[in-house]
Amino acid sequence: MSNLADRQEGGRTQASRSRWRAPRTLFWRLFLINGLVFTAGTLILALSPATVSSPVLLKEVPVLTVGLALILGANALLLRAGLAPLGALATLMQRVDLLRSSGDRLALRGSGDLTHLVETFNAMLDRLEAERSTSSAHALAAQEAERGRIARELHDEIGQTLTVVLLGLKRAIDRAPDDLRDDLHAVQETVRSSLDEVRQIARRLRPGVLEDLGLLSALSALATDVAQVSKLSVTRRTDPDLPALSGDVELVIYRITQESLTNVTRHSGATRVELSLTAEPDAVVLRVADNGRGGVLQEGAGIRGMRERALLVGASLTITSPPGGGTEIRLVIPLPARPGAEQTAERS
Repeated sequence: MSNLADRQEGGRTQASRSRWRAPRTLFWRLFLINGLVFTAGTLILALSPATVSSPVLLKEVPVLTVGLALILGANALLLRAGLAPLGALATLMQRVDLLRSSGDRLALRGSGDLTHLVETFNAMLDRLEAERSTSSAHALAAQEAERGRIARELHDEIGQTLTVVLLGLKRAIDRAPDDLRDDLHAVQETVRSSLDEVRQIARRLRPGVLEDLGLLSALSALATDVAQVSKLSVTRRTDPDLPALSGDVELVIYRITQESLTNVTRHSGATRVELSLTAEPDAVVLRVADNGRGGVLQEGAGIRGMRERALLVGASLTITSPPGGGTEIRLVIPLPARPGAEQTAERS
């Protein structure tokens, strides 16, 4: 315990020194730049034939003005060059979004206090992205587990209860008088419709077909369900020769497709949607495009959830939605390099 406390105290001391070191070195950098400019100006005045009277003569004012302008200009140029990394750092801070991570980092040039500041900021981004990815993975895993539990309860409890009710209604219809059979048939159809809805909800919560039949069959069933419920024209194009994908990647593809189709049916006003899953030399690409109104300006919880899922598998998610031009969602999942391909590249 004492060793751990010593390490923690040492870490705090080092962090404190780092916090104080940057302002001090920045102060000395600015001091040296200004001192260099003023020293150069003093030497020029001392070695040049120009003189300054007391009081200052009118003909000497242009000389003093030019000298002051040169000093200020040189000082501005040196300060601008010296503080340029701060401007680049501020620009990066404004555009950083952990859900749109693309490995955007500032390049390290030279050495010194500003380079140390840039290096610290890059390390902070790496740490934040890692922590965000870990927390998102835990949250989504808990969400999937809860969805599976609810789906099992719907199927095993409510589904079985409605099945028992249907069997009871069938026996009641067989023994009921003729004037009650029509009403009982209507109740039976209502219960059957409710049972179908419960099963559809359970399938959406826990895609058993994904586990049993694979990704392509699951996407086909999902597209068929969406077309039947929403009357959308769904065009499917899937590559039968997809490379082997892990279970996590397949689940990410399925959930992003599911959320994309849900957004199309609820918000786009589209009549046609295209779904494609193709293999490229170094990636698997999912594309969902509709002919709706487009113009997605704000990203809601659904789109942010898709971005979080994409980050879990190192994929990039882009959304193109011009006003009146429909919306296209494109998910690019990079494939790990094959050992044979690496060896071929090394030999070449």
